[in-house]
Amino acid sequence: MLPYALAPPAGSEDDGVVGEQHEDQEHGAELARPPLTTARAREMTAGLRAAMDDVRRSVAVLAARVRDAHAARVWLPLGHSSWESYCAAEFGISRAQAYRLLDVARTLTAIGGAVAAGPGLSRTRDTDSESPAALDYGLSQRALIDVSSRSVDVAELITRRLATLAHSGLQALDEPTVSAVVRQAVRDVRTAPSLPPADAPADPALAELRRVIDDLAASTHQLGELMLEVAPAYLSDTAATDVLAPLCEEIGENLESGLAARRYAMSGDRRALYGTVL
Repeated sequence: MLPYALAPPAGSEDDGVVGEQHEDQEHGAELARPPLTTARAREMTAGLRAAMDDVRRSVAVLAARVRDAHAARVWLPLGHSSWESYCAAEFGISRAQAYRLLDVARTLTAIGGAVAAGPGLSRTRDTDSESPAALDYGLSQRALIDVSSRSVDVAELITRRLATLAHSGLQALDEPTVSAVVRQAVRDVRTAPSLPPADAPADPALAELRRVIDDLAASTHQLGELMLEVAPAYLSDTAATDVLAPLCEEIGENLESGLAARRYAMSGDRRALYGTVL
């Protein structure tokens, strides 16, 4: 005998099954599925990863083709008056979308150039001759658009950090390391606040104060380079803390100041020193 709540009403045994299914649908519950095996779960995960890789590589290839088409002024032979009218007529996209494509292309081109010029990078994946960013950096289109106006800053930051890593010799410049450096550089530029205007002070005392600050920043940059020798740029602040704490204690340096100096050496941005050294 079934418990009362599960027992079918008199009449047909099928009625109870239909009633249970109807109740499940009302509550949005899915029908029971057989549990996945570990092998099948891994297979599905690999399929998702491959699809994500395909999307990212497609973005890179699209960016390269957009860059080339815009540089060649492809709209003129086709009778269009501008890039935006060409995109609207040929692809049905808005003016804003047309220029977002250019933003993505500009940023990926700058990043690809910085990575290609890096010292002694090992390649673990065949590169696409069409793509300026064949490596999978794991960057969203939104992030690429956000830093497009500062793509030169991103490229310089990547170049500096890759050179620092190569000089330290503590980490092979393989694809995962390069991708991590690229992502961190984009994140740093994307989240950095705007710099205040730097007009030369007319007051001699202020000019002298600025010179002192410049000297302090220069010496702090040297300290940051030392910190990077011990805790390379691919380490997060949390991981670097464990590595740098003994060094800072040994040389009599405040740990927070040491971490700030390390960030300054990586970015070249004095705002990394605000609240600690400056």
